[in-house]
Amino acid sequence: MSTYVYGITTGSHPSLPDGMEGVGEPARQVRIIKEGDLAAVVSDAPEGLRPKRRDLLAHQNVLAETGAAASVLPMRFGSVSPDDEAVASVLAERADHFKERLEALSGKVEYNVKATHDEEAVLHRVMSENPEVRSLTEANRQAGGGSYDDKLRLGEVVVAAVQHREVEDAAELQRALEPVAAAMSVGPESTGWLANLSFLVERASAEDFIAAVEEVRKAQPHLEVRLHGPLPPYSFVEPGPSEPAETHH
Repeated sequence: MSTYVYGITTGSHPSLPDGMEGVGEPARQVRIIKEGDLAAVVSDAPEGLRPKRRDLLAHQNVLAETGAAASVLPMRFGSVSPDDEAVASVLAERADHFKERLEALSGKVEYNVKATHDEEAVLHRVMSENPEVRSLTEANRQAGGGSYDDKLRLGEVVVAAVQHREVEDAAELQRALEPVAAAMSVGPESTGWLANLSFLVERASAEDFIAAVEEVRKAQPHLEVRLHGPLPPYSFVEPGPSEPAETHH
């Protein structure tokens, strides 16, 4: 029977609530595998698990319950190991790494920030900031709309200016929020977003981080900023490029 892993915590972590249930239908009983100073929060893995709402919520609930009492390294939904022995051997092999991460993530949560342009607002901004866009627009207007080539040229210049603005705005967002976070992780590029950033934030200073996001919204009205959190710090279980991991042979 393969083993579903919710997260990793210290071996001295308080015991789980009685009868705690995890993923699967019927829900599998959650249990602990201890190895040295560490413990894994696991259950039996259901066959053919899919990210259905019920199971995603069950995964989150196990992490929330476990994390309420002490620091926990969250595994992403769907983390399955061949059996309990395999889980224990990973805990033993990577003990130093897991202990360092547990300490680094103690008392911290993750916030994900995504940003995109308000199309109309960014066009206004590009028009006001970019002399070439202004002069081409004016020339076309005076020529009764301009020729096909003129319109094409204007379109190309506008697209280039908006793309440049995207890069500038992503950097600006990063500059504004990094100082109020303990660490930052750049998420995968996804269509439609000019920035997809995860921040590790001290739970105690989360209000300061949320206020900094609000400041960005006010200062950059042409940006649509989406804030998601607090979340378990999924993006920081492995150290980022600024904190190189030791290589294991």
